[in-house]
Amino acid sequence: MHAFIYKSLRKAETYVYLVARDDFARLPPPLRAQLGTLVFVLEVTLTPGRKLAREDVAVVRRNLATQGFHLQFPPTQLDPLPDA
Repeated sequence: MHAFIYKSLRKAETYVYLVARDDFARLPPPLRAQLGTLVFVLEVTLTPGRKLAREDVAVVRRNLATQGFHLQFPPTQLDPLPDA
């Protein structure tokens, strides 16, 4: 399975994986509006054994198969001032 990855210029560290290149029609209009301009970053083949830096390849493949896109959010930041 191929995926085409785009980064959002409006939302830092937010990426969209699409099943077809430049097929932004798959994104719900409210989501598309929130993401702003999307810039192509990478084309990747998603095999079951492939490792991704921040995503579970099985989840990405499932989302691409069922809805035609996968949304990758920025990593969660830990509180720099934990409770004493």
